[in-house]
Amino acid sequence: MKLSEYVEYDATGLASLVSAGEVTAVELTRLARQAHDAVNPRINAVIEFYEDAETVAGADAGIFKGVPFLRKDIGSTEAGRLQEKGSRLFKGYRPNTDSYFFRRARDAGLRTVGRTTTPEFGMSGMTESILHGITGNPWDLDRSAGGSSGGAAAAVAAGITPIAHGSDGAGSIRAPASWCGLVGMNPSRGRISGGPDGQDLSFGLSRQFVLCRTVCDMAAALDVFSGPHPGDPFIIVQPNRSYVEELTQPTGTLRVGVARTRWGAADVDPEVLQAVDSVATLLKEMGHTVMDMEPLNESECGRIWLGCSSANSLEAAARAMGRTIDADTLEPINLKIYEYVRNSQAGAGDVHEALRSMRFRVGEAIQTFDILLTPTMPHVAIPHGGVYSTTDPTLSAEEWMEVNAVRYQYTGLFNVTGQPSVSLPTAQSASGLPIGIQIVGRFGDETTLVHIARDLEEARAWSHRRPKIWAGTADK
Repeated sequence: MKLSEYVEYDATGLASLVSAGEVTAVELTRLARQAHDAVNPRINAVIEFYEDAETVAGADAGIFKGVPFLRKDIGSTEAGRLQEKGSRLFKGYRPNTDSYFFRRARDAGLRTVGRTTTPEFGMSGMTESILHGITGNPWDLDRSAGGSSGGAAAAVAAGITPIAHGSDGAGSIRAPASWCGLVGMNPSRGRISGGPDGQDLSFGLSRQFVLCRTVCDMAAALDVFSGPHPGDPFIIVQPNRSYVEELTQPTGTLRVGVARTRWGAADVDPEVLQAVDSVATLLKEMGHTVMDMEPLNESECGRIWLGCSSANSLEAAARAMGRTIDADTLEPINLKIYEYVRNSQAGAGDVHEALRSMRFRVGEAIQTFDILLTPTMPHVAIPHGGVYSTTDPTLSAEEWMEVNAVRYQYTGLFNVTGQPSVSLPTAQSASGLPIGIQIVGRFGDETTLVHIARDLEEARAWSHRRPKIWAGTADK
């Protein structure tokens, strides 16, 4: 198989070739390495391609049959592998715990071949850090790939692997999916276990999943990673059929609430609103009942994210590693957040009450709809740097959180409510940049999202679109 052929397949497509004996898992790993070598020097998405990637244990079985996979450098862990969290404080750190997520990945035949960039502690929507530098968007290197799963998104968009691990605490899968032209789902709270040592991370705001290019891969990944483990705080109902089987089932008629107005202080680009209007029209043509919805202006998100930040655990981690927390180990904004949380009088009870109150308000406001249709991000990918980065010292901790809450006005509140949501690359701007639209489902109802995502992919096929930086041109 040539590299130009490898990049044309999604993960389930490559797995089918392995099953048919047309290519081996080791050959796929070598092709992923070739793709990495061709494009990564330009996008800086992968910070380590494992030297022993070809011999990773248990990677030629399961439904994915050895398909190359990448791990975001924060969140779920691989025992003994570096996990530096985008921070100088954790430089050289190797956890000794294998997460349930990567145990399931291996059992399913995903061969983890390396790790991807993330902003420090996954805090920013811009994947840039003092430790690892700036990750470029394959569609336009002068623009951000988004964050905090920007390295994963850039790697998949450029063709290094067809699927990659990500995590989402306020939009960190969906935002880079929108800016890089990918499918990015944030599952329901509790759908994907964070165990054995990260269950209900950040009061359940943050969830682990994947970024990929097709709805079929998204459905297959749901089948792989869904399900409870010992120690999970609660267990949600599992579907009657596998999500891959649901790809063949009818959607039914849905009540769709459409967000045509801004939900925060940031205006929405006209091209983004046009993309939402276009999908709303398409859904109406499919027979669904489409209604405009009132804006969900939730001003509490910034304060909640401050209260749920990882700053409380940094002191113990630094002490265990024999390191100190200061300007040499933390970036400017994260140092301010650390100091803010240390000096804050708010306790866990205050955060829990803010979470409960927001879940109630949002739940009550949208209970008449089966799904919601919103922009994913209010604008296309923006240039690197500026006040959105944790490396910029301009704003206070509170100001920085509020600025970012405005930009994540359509995504962050659904981390609070726990509802599943997916960004789909249904449109492009006049300049050729991807535009993602977000579909939000009822709590625990990923099945409906699989159905509607499949319908939109069939009607607005996006698999033919290619960014400027694309591994498929390397061997031509």
